[in-house]
Amino acid sequence: MIGRVRDLVPGVERIAVLRANALGDFIFTLPALEALRSAYPDAELVLLGAPWHDRLLRDRPGPVDRVLVVPPADGIRAAAPDEPPMAMADFLAAARRERFDLALQMHGGGANSNPLVAGLGARVTAGLRAADAPPLDRWLRYVYYQPEIVRYLEVAGLVGAEPVTLVPRLAVTRADVDEARTLLGEPDRPRIALHPGASDPRRRWPAERFAEVADALAADGYQVLVTGSVAERELADRVVAAARAPVRSLAGQLSLGGLIGLYVGCRVVVSNDTGPVHVAAAVGTPTVGIFWVGNLINCAVPLRARHRPIGSWTIHCPVCGVDGSRDIYPDRDGVGECEHRESFVTDVPVVEVLAAVADLAETGGSQLIPAG
Repeated sequence: MIGRVRDLVPGVERIAVLRANALGDFIFTLPALEALRSAYPDAELVLLGAPWHDRLLRDRPGPVDRVLVVPPADGIRAAAPDEPPMAMADFLAAARRERFDLALQMHGGGANSNPLVAGLGARVTAGLRAADAPPLDRWLRYVYYQPEIVRYLEVAGLVGAEPVTLVPRLAVTRADVDEARTLLGEPDRPRIALHPGASDPRRRWPAERFAEVADALAADGYQVLVTGSVAERELADRVVAAARAPVRSLAGQLSLGGLIGLYVGCRVVVSNDTGPVHVAAAVGTPTVGIFWVGNLINCAVPLRARHRPIGSWTIHCPVCGVDGSRDIYPDRDGVGECEHRESFVTDVPVVEVLAAVADLAETGGSQLIPAG
């Protein structure tokens, strides 16, 4: 049963939650953050995150009151471009002056993150603990294969928080919508967005397959847009070049808020398993996600009325044959992570993706109304 594991902590005025990694990782914690907000309605909820969390969440309705940027550190986060240096000792000293009552670790197994959370000086610490991590005051064993949303709801339960939702929801602001409208204007036909990127090449469906999807959707009367970061421009351009129909790349042209504004106006978003597909789902837009089977277990949206995760059942590396499902246990039984980054999802058929899009497109896009 998901819910309260331990009692509520009395007298809580300020809560810190460490979650300083990638976009999708943050989306997975939203139900847990909502649970904390409900359990401690009068407390200030502070996310220990990265600079991009601060930009995204400032002036955005939601459970987080403010973001405290944690310094780059091994196992915590990488430095952003041109980010000024910040010493961890100085950060912890300043954080201790905040006098947190609760500090929660929602940042993985805890080898690096549990010492940071313990160093905040909170009255009660709670979170996950892998075999190589030091304990917190209240902790649960970190087990890799578990739905991420449930994982962090269990952490919230360590301090008495009951779930109020199992579905991540991210508020859309008027500024989000205005940024997308300024770039694209008003739509003259329904829009569908394709996102061919992913930080790990093993999670990328081939660009040529996205181009086939683009051609079929354009033939059905949709405006097809390709999204991506600045670093993904070349990949987005490959999709555009391979498509026979007119397809527009927006890679690197929108902020994260602008991407949200775009997705909320799309009929469907088709994407690899990466942050944007989880953002699209969190703003209420139907999604077709392409997942490796291991990530299907952990990361796929659990609902099917408006979401279709399509799984690849490839287990072994296409180059060397190493069992990819065991990469999470380095050196166990002499098997470690292989060095190759060939796609594990090439076997997902175009026809299945198109069938899922056709099924979902009838629902008519996002149901969320911009705030502000």
